[in-house]
Amino acid sequence: MRPVILDVLGYELTAQEKEVLAHPLVAGVILFTRNYHDIEQLKHLVQQIRRYANREIVIAVDHEGGRVQRFKEGFTTLPAAGDLIAYNKIDQAKRLAYASGWVMSAELIACDIDFSFAPVLDINRVSDVIGTRAFSSTPAEVIELATAYINGMQAAGMATTGKHFPGHGSVKADSHIALPVDIRSKNEIFEFDIKPFQMIIEKVGLSAVMPSHVVYEQCDDQPAGFSEYWLQKVLRQQIGFEGVIISDDLSMHGASFVGNHVTRAHSALNAGCDLILACNDSDAAISILDALPIEKVQDSRAILKMQHRTMGDYSALDKNKIWLENSHILQQFAERL
Repeated sequence: MRPVILDVLGYELTAQEKEVLAHPLVAGVILFTRNYHDIEQLKHLVQQIRRYANREIVIAVDHEGGRVQRFKEGFTTLPAAGDLIAYNKIDQAKRLAYASGWVMSAELIACDIDFSFAPVLDINRVSDVIGTRAFSSTPAEVIELATAYINGMQAAGMATTGKHFPGHGSVKADSHIALPVDIRSKNEIFEFDIKPFQMIIEKVGLSAVMPSHVVYEQCDDQPAGFSEYWLQKVLRQQIGFEGVIISDDLSMHGASFVGNHVTRAHSALNAGCDLILACNDSDAAISILDALPIEKVQDSRAILKMQHRTMGDYSALDKNKIWLENSHILQQFAERL
């Protein structure tokens, strides 16, 4: 299998990045704000990535809406998930969630980007890093709104990624800069935080799940993304998830608990991750590629499952009736905020 998703530095590929993309263990690329100047530049960069990889790969981005929207100028401004329930009208919020999922997906696919790491299924409780990235502070509303958002994504042809399993919203610390530890009981975690993941997997389905870099000390001593207990026993066996498991970024501080980057990569894969994110540290990503064994390399199920299922042309979106309708709904909502 090819497990590594890495990043690139700028608007165009460097000579080193062109070489690294050809490595047999590279599964894909994640893009950031630093990779975006305008739509034509973005489309050209995506073409470059696919050309130098010279095989099937996935191209992804964090494009949730609100403060986590990597591409802005030229793209529809997407509301934060937590703003959708602003008027306490669940039916209206669900219509907005569907529109957000559809527009986000259609615009990215029109640039030949496979998927966004969305939706967030965390519950908004005490975490500053989650906050309004979550749909609600109650599991029931998260389930309803995330389901509508997923329906929009699926209708547009995009794979879905639920994050951050089993839930990041009930710990204060930010796993980008610290190792959060959740001290609550197993019963509370299972009856509260894990419900959106469980119910959505059962009722709607998810293409992928991203585990958190959080330790749930009453359940296991490893962060969830490096835990066989969470990924194999709970997610695979108890919940019955059959999709792709994608690690959160291995360069985050919450992952440093496990060891150096190579150790983190081995640990995440051994715990049950199908794909691993190695971002924001090109030397570390290369060290992972150098250290992992190159077995019989083929296009893995994980890569094929995460590729977008439709194709569009960004310049033609303004003639698409569904895009016009949904983007108008989002524009009207933004004007009311």
